Amino acid sequence: MKEKDELLRQKLELSGQGGGKARIEKHHKGGKLTAHERLNILLDPDSFEEIGALVTHRTKDFGMEKQVYYGDGVVTGYGRINDRLVYVFAQDFTVFGGSLSETHAEKICKVMDLAMKTGAPLIGLNDSGGARIQEGVRSLGGYADIFYRNVLASGVIPQISAIMGPCAGGAVYSPAMTDFTVMVEGTSYMFVTGPNVVKTVTNEEVTFEELGGAHTHATKSGVTHLTADDDVDCLKKIRNLVGYMPQNCEETTPRIQYEIKEEFRDQLASVIPDSAQKPYDMKEIIKGVADDNSFMEIHPEYADNIIVGFARLAGRSIGIVGNQPLSLAGVLDVASSKKGARFVRFCDCFNIPLLVLVDVPGFLPGTDQEWNAIITNGAKLLYAFSEATVPRVTLITRKAYGGAYDVMNSKHIGADMNFAWPSAEIAVMGAKGASEIIFKKEINEAADPIAKLKEKEDEYAEKFANPYSAAERGFIDEVIFPRETRRKLIKAFSMLQNKVAHLPKKKHGNIPL
Repeated sequence: MKEKDELLRQKLELSGQGGGKARIEKHHKGGKLTAHERLNILLDPDSFEEIGALVTHRTKDFGMEKQVYYGDGVVTGYGRINDRLVYVFAQDFTVFGGSLSETHAEKICKVMDLAMKTGAPLIGLNDSGGARIQEGVRSLGGYADIFYRNVLASGVIPQISAIMGPCAGGAVYSPAMTDFTVMVEGTSYMFVTGPNVVKTVTNEEVTFEELGGAHTHATKSGVTHLTADDDVDCLKKIRNLVGYMPQNCEETTPRIQYEIKEEFRDQLASVIPDSAQKPYDMKEIIKGVADDNSFMEIHPEYADNIIVGFARLAGRSIGIVGNQPLSLAGVLDVASSKKGARFVRFCDCFNIPLLVLVDVPGFLPGTDQEWNAIITNGAKLLYAFSEATVPRVTLITRKAYGGAYDVMNSKHIGADMNFAWPSAEIAVMGAKGASEIIFKKEINEAADPIAKLKEKEDEYAEKFANPYSAAERGFIDEVIFPRETRRKLIKAFSMLQNKVAHLPKKKHGNIPL
């Protein structure tokens, strides 16, 4: 009994009572924190309540009966972030390398079940060497129990994973099924098979960092949505991320108090270059329409020809999807389509309205794209937008060509309000390419083919390379001046806040995976 009383005293001390958070942040120099220290930074002061602190493993084999630690390598419980309830688990690498046992998994499953019952986000801090091999199939069964709950919770409550150490083998599939993953640079890695197995099977020599480090997954695979400099930075990013989400699928994100002003933004008038061939930064438009310093980009280092992220508009949380002309002219390709589709589906799951900023010349051509299924992957983004029932507003800033115009939240696939700037060009393709096809005979027979091409190009542009033809058909609701964009968007989202939409009755759709 005295041993258990001492354990509880130590737990209270580790929880950060008496200014513990400030102490931890002050002395943290980029290294790894303990499980309790991590929870102390993640959660509001004095809000953490631990569940299962006295749990121990049940294994008697391989001398394990002599190695018993209370908690069994994972700290679980609940607390608050900005005074909103969240459930958490933090694996403790100091106990059996954070390896997952039967009881370790049961503790995680218990908080997952509670999160589902009460409708609150689940946050997992992963730092584990994998399955506890002394337990054999029982530890594997524990992973499967967690995976199953990840799937049941998907779309019901937000699920966030932080990778703050090793996460390998079957363990990677739980974070992969959560909504967002954050990795710590230098101290975390994720892979299904490690460097030694890779070398044995494929004869490739690769380091842990190259194979599954934070930078690798942020830039090459897209497995991680955000990277952090250290543990403290990781936990602060999660706190910020949670602020854009509701508690569950039946609620909306709490609105921050905001007083409507004139809301005109003159700086937007100078963002689009005079030449249609010159790029510009779509983030400048996001900055001009969103509340000050409210934009949080997701997947910033992966498929940067499309931008996704959260922002606030007059205090309301919104999701933003926008083509980025600075990268590949903003075309849609395999990676950007998957990135956009995943984000759209998350926003739709949790009642977060969508703003789509369009400047897209089409889909990226080439054998690499076709052989890597641009057809199927492009359809994912189309499917995600078409399926979404949240308020959806589109702004076309410049190019909207071909099938990509349809895919990027056009009126035809269910967008609620579609705006365009006068600089918008909505057509099957660019004026030059269209003229070369339509007027091929006239151009070839002309005395000066170059001059004739320019003449026909101007003729086509006058007729189609503008937003007015689309507006005449009702495909664009209003052509607006750039400076009034923020004001129009605030009014549109306010008008749509009580939107109700019902999809046809079915078990579920079959998205082209």
